[in-house]
Amino acid sequence: MRGLLTELMLIPGLSGYEDRVRHAIAAHLNTAGLTHRTDRLGNLSCTIPGDPTLPSVLIFTHMDQLGFVVRKVEASGLVRLERLGGVPERALPAQAVVLCTRTGDIPGLIANKSHHATTPGEKYTVVPYADLYVDAGFTSAEQAAAAGVRIGTPVVYLPRVLPLAGNRLAGTSVDDRAGCAVLIDLARRLASRPVGPTVHLVWSVQEEYNLRGVLPAATAAAPDIALQIDLILATDTPDMDHRGDVRLGGGPGLSMYSFHGRGTLNGVIPHPALVDLIETTAASQKIPLQYSAHTGALTDLSYIQFMGDQGVACLDIGFPMRYSHSALEVCDLTDLSTLSDLLVAALARITPDMELSRR
Repeated sequence: MRGLLTELMLIPGLSGYEDRVRHAIAAHLNTAGLTHRTDRLGNLSCTIPGDPTLPSVLIFTHMDQLGFVVRKVEASGLVRLERLGGVPERALPAQAVVLCTRTGDIPGLIANKSHHATTPGEKYTVVPYADLYVDAGFTSAEQAAAAGVRIGTPVVYLPRVLPLAGNRLAGTSVDDRAGCAVLIDLARRLASRPVGPTVHLVWSVQEEYNLRGVLPAATAAAPDIALQIDLILATDTPDMDHRGDVRLGGGPGLSMYSFHGRGTLNGVIPHPALVDLIETTAASQKIPLQYSAHTGALTDLSYIQFMGDQGVACLDIGFPMRYSHSALEVCDLTDLSTLSDLLVAALARITPDMELSRR
């Protein structure tokens, strides 16, 4: 799991530009002997056939990461950005970035005004992203253009992985390359299972952009059940302890309530049959389980629950993570491994008489 997650976090993949991530995941599926397909949006899907008398299951996670696109190149060669996704403005100055041009990746940094020149008021002010700029070393707009930088060029945090104590990793785009790693591990394990439901595995696009990229793949799968793998906000730091009781290394987490609360007014209240399935499975396998209920968090599962003429039974399940949407996020590899174990065991417990209607 460590090697797989490290590999994926080092690959840039802004929303709408996930191709390199998809190719890396597809290579792992090829090695496992699993066939796969890609739709016009770039979603990568793999179906593992199973017993047709059992409810079919969609398990998905997103490949993309948040970041920026180039908005303007100044005559000086400095680059202005438009943000893509929920980028935290207060964490941007002095961050290293990569401009992903069609001919190669170019390192740069988001400039931070020289400390010796800042006024007392500026020292405690968050600079709006529109006022920030990237310094990639260019001395003119013409030099930037010759290097391949143009309006719309994707820009992401410089991909990095920092091994921390124990089984913890800090890195770029733990959200949601950790989910991608879990889903690859799950695919390998399901490839050799003796029996079980039909499972559609999807690595989706554009979650950080508008939460809708997975919809074509979900429509094609037409599942009875949908499970989405993503981060669960860890609350085991002093700035988060009032938000809940989820800790790194404490095991997989269930989202019992999510609601954005602003902008896209959507969320998920989990299906009780799926909560029962996961809880029963976790107890039988002696896997610790954590719970989360948050306003301000949202996944693309929100849209899948309304699909079809009966809707889809949905559940968000994931791994604890610290410092969401920062240039370096933190997870515990033990949580990822136990999440994979939990999903394998839960799928094996699905029966033909599993009641999904709300009777």
